[in-house]
Amino acid sequence: MLPLYTQADIQHLDGAQVLKIVDVPEARTGRFPPEKSLVWLDQPLTDLALENFAGAVLAVPEITPPKSGITIRNPKTQGVIAPGDVIRVQEGSSRISVFYRRGSNSNTLMATERCNSFCIMCSQPPREVEDSWFVQQMLDTIPLIDPEESMLGLSGGEPTLLGDDLAVILYQARKHLPDTTLHILSNGRRFSDPTFTRMIAAVKHPHLQWGIPLYSDGPGQHDHIVQSRGAWHETIDGLYNLARIEASIEIRVVVQKSNIDRLPELARFIFHNLSFVDHIAFMALEPMGFARTNRDSIWIDPIDCRDQLYEAVSYLADRGMNPSLYNFPICTIEPALHDFCRQSISDWKNVYLPACDGCIEKTNCCGFFRTIDPGWTSRGIQPITPPGTSIFQGAT
Repeated sequence: MLPLYTQADIQHLDGAQVLKIVDVPEARTGRFPPEKSLVWLDQPLTDLALENFAGAVLAVPEITPPKSGITIRNPKTQGVIAPGDVIRVQEGSSRISVFYRRGSNSNTLMATERCNSFCIMCSQPPREVEDSWFVQQMLDTIPLIDPEESMLGLSGGEPTLLGDDLAVILYQARKHLPDTTLHILSNGRRFSDPTFTRMIAAVKHPHLQWGIPLYSDGPGQHDHIVQSRGAWHETIDGLYNLARIEASIEIRVVVQKSNIDRLPELARFIFHNLSFVDHIAFMALEPMGFARTNRDSIWIDPIDCRDQLYEAVSYLADRGMNPSLYNFPICTIEPALHDFCRQSISDWKNVYLPACDGCIEKTNCCGFFRTIDPGWTSRGIQPITPPGTSIFQGAT
């Protein structure tokens, strides 16, 4: 588990810059703009004109720094930055923030901290701040991402609050990453406005997928969870407007105390009313932010909701829909649903417990969020052993 930031000695930097780290062979190809590239030096060079580049990352202490340009050396945490990464550095600060990590399963651009919902389990609580600078930051980052990247996330906050600027971001992604799927997490409410929906459709991005939460089959529970009256109706209207433009849609259901009993009814609602969606993800809580504050009123041990999960997932799967289970350790789920479990936790915040040692499903399991503690640990956690041994032995 590598963090997305570290400290280092940074010299000769003016202002704030978003930069691509390239190794020497990639630097020679000119694939990325030299003025936006930091050359990764792990041995002395004699045949590369470093003055044409933004600077260098000195990967080993004995490398002599170039005569000009930015130099980064002595990162506090080894492995946090590497060739292929896109980073942000700022004058007067030793902090390096990683915006894109080559080879990661969870690269995501931050669109805004603002949101028009206030979900009781939000892992990253919104802030009402002026943060329009995120737009330029994304515009600077996208051209430096590997064009062969299969998927890139866009999240917030609520990205649709960017308005016209969201379309600008999507145009930039279409231009520089035409083969990359852009997976955007949104509450879907702005799409209740047909004009906004048509604006997004006009971008004609070929690979957009919208991840939109729906927490119940009616407005009462959903609006309570998102703390906004009328949100359910706006989301439903938004889903239908997205369907009209043939958007790819993922429904995201965060499983918690207040909606678990009607999970099967929600599955039926989705099948009968939202059969056009491409994927339905049932998700366990992430123990951060408001979820920690509201833990006692929202957390339910997966062991205690196996029946509802089984009924909801099997109902959808039996009717040709595409459900998955996110963030649920395999050992807490009915064996019949194991094939629906996904390794859904971002690699930079993914851990396993000592109890996982020896489990035959460890390489297939999502594991845990790094913020896990005993108050968020299912009593069903134990290694899965070869067939013939009950995975729930000892659970009560």
